[in-house]
Amino acid sequence: MIREREVRGLPGLAMLVLNLLGVVVAVYGLIRFIPAENLAGILGSVGLALLMALSLAGLVVVNPNEGKVLQLFGDYRGTLRAPGLRWANPFYSKKKISMRVRNFETGKLKVNDATGNPVEIGAVVVWKVVDSAEAVFQVDDFQNFVKVQGEAAIRNLATGYPYVAHETGEVALSSHTAEVSKKLREEIQDRLAQAGVEVMEARISHLAYAPEIAAAMLQRQQASAVVAARQKIVEGAVGMVEMALAMLSRQKVVELDEERKAAMVSNLLVVLCSDRHTQPVVNTGTLHH
Repeated sequence: MIREREVRGLPGLAMLVLNLLGVVVAVYGLIRFIPAENLAGILGSVGLALLMALSLAGLVVVNPNEGKVLQLFGDYRGTLRAPGLRWANPFYSKKKISMRVRNFETGKLKVNDATGNPVEIGAVVVWKVVDSAEAVFQVDDFQNFVKVQGEAAIRNLATGYPYVAHETGEVALSSHTAEVSKKLREEIQDRLAQAGVEVMEARISHLAYAPEIAAAMLQRQQASAVVAARQKIVEGAVGMVEMALAMLSRQKVVELDEERKAAMVSNLLVVLCSDRHTQPVVNTGTLHH
C-alpha cells in the first residue's frame, strides 16, 4: 500500500524572487548582446529566460487543510502539506486533495431489520481525508467510494438490529441511539480505512417503518402500550384491595366471611380496573339479603 510521504518543497517566495531576477538578467543580456550581434550571448540569454519561465511553473499555492499530491511520470514523489507558496519540480504533476472535514447524508434506504420488518433508514456521516496518497492511489474515486461504502454499512447495520426491542436489554435501532451510532461509525471506518479516510461521526438521521406496514406496526405498538398500562393498573388495584381488606380487619370495622371478601374483591377490581365510570348500586337490604 502507498502511504503518504510529506515533502516540504522549497520556499516559494524566495524562488519567485530568484526567477524574476533571472528574467531581468536574461532581458538585460538580450538588450546588450543583440546590438553587438553576440550569438553566444543571445542564445545564453534566451536559454536563461526559458529556464526561468519553466521554473515559474514549479510555484504552487497550498491552502490550509489542503494537500498537493506530487507525481513524476506516474511515480509518487510525496505530498505538500505546509500551507503557503511553495516550489517543487516543475515537471511534477500536482493534484489537489482537500483535508477539510466533510459530511454526506444518505437517502432513505429501505431494508429489513433483524426481525424481517421493512424499515426506512438514513444516516449522516462526517469524515475527512487523513492520508492523501491512499485517497488518490488506493481507490478510483474516494468521494464516491465513501458514499457507496457508507450506504452499504448502513444497510448491513440495519439487518443486525430490530426496530424496537422485544426483550429486556435488547439493543434496538429506535431506543439505543448511542450504541447503534457507535457501531455504525466503526463499521464505516473499517470499510474506508483503505482509502485514507477517517470517520469522525456517524448517526442515524431517519428511521421509520416502511409505508406498507407502518399502520399495522402502529396498531401493534398501541396494543402493547395498552397491555402494559393495564398490567400496571391491575398491579395497583390488587395492592389497593389488599390494603383495604387489611385495614378493615385491623380496625375491626366489619367482619367478612370468605364469600363476602371474594365479592368485595370482585367489586373493587371492577371499579379500579374499568376503563369507564362505574355506576354505583345502593344496597338497602341487610348484609346477606
